[in-house]
Amino acid sequence: MILARYPTDLTDTQWAVLAALIPAAKAGGRPRTTDMRVVVNAVFYVLRGGCQWRLLPKDFPPYQTVYDYFRSWRLLGTWERIHDRLRGDVRVAPGPQSGPERWDYRQSDGEDDRKRGIRGYDGGKHTLGRKRHIVVDVLGLLLIVMVHSAGIQDRNGAKHVLTRLISRFPGLKLVWADGGYAGKLVEWVATVLQRTLSIVKRSRKSQGFRVLQWRWIVERTFGWLNRSRRLSKDFEALPETTEAWIRIAMIQLMTRRLAAKT
Repeated sequence: MILARYPTDLTDTQWAVLAALIPAAKAGGRPRTTDMRVVVNAVFYVLRGGCQWRLLPKDFPPYQTVYDYFRSWRLLGTWERIHDRLRGDVRVAPGPQSGPERWDYRQSDGEDDRKRGIRGYDGGKHTLGRKRHIVVDVLGLLLIVMVHSAGIQDRNGAKHVLTRLISRFPGLKLVWADGGYAGKLVEWVATVLQRTLSIVKRSRKSQGFRVLQWRWIVERTFGWLNRSRRLSKDFEALPETTEAWIRIAMIQLMTRRLAAKT
């Protein structure tokens, strides 16, 4: 099959980074005939273009085939495994790196455009939808993502996120977060998780835009994610699907970085 020619297509160098991480075909049955590179190109196309699956151009495989791979890899944890492997490769790639013991934490509201699925009302911001919590390292690489109803308070959602974070990364010592998580959550992290939650606050005297130390890292990561139109609104019925798209956006970014270093 001739590869489609779109800006989201993988170059030969980028595909060399990903190819070994793509699951092999299942044993038995008919041999796999679908080109996995074209499938990944199609997923990246939907991610960056924000189109519906049915609107995939005809030079990609049938949208049912692409969606089936996307969904099965989400259910099997394949996207997460690929993401985590690439994150480790980026961290050890040549260039200035930072230690793994400090992370930055932030929550963002995803504009809701769904008619079904889990969602809730945020009384503080008067919005109906979901919230996206992410934790990144000091390079801005994604560590944990959790999407849940906007009806869950930020601090309550943070407890679930940070608990998962500590279980995945027990060597963690310090987490930075914005002023919305100040108060009882800081004490809870110290007593229950036995870690330090440091709040980065904006000075009351400052006016206009100011870059806040450490907080700018996670804000930049949200900027990277916002390049993908599929993430501009929450179109998905399942929070787990939104989480998968966020990981795929980071997979695309890290693949390009690693390919540029080869």
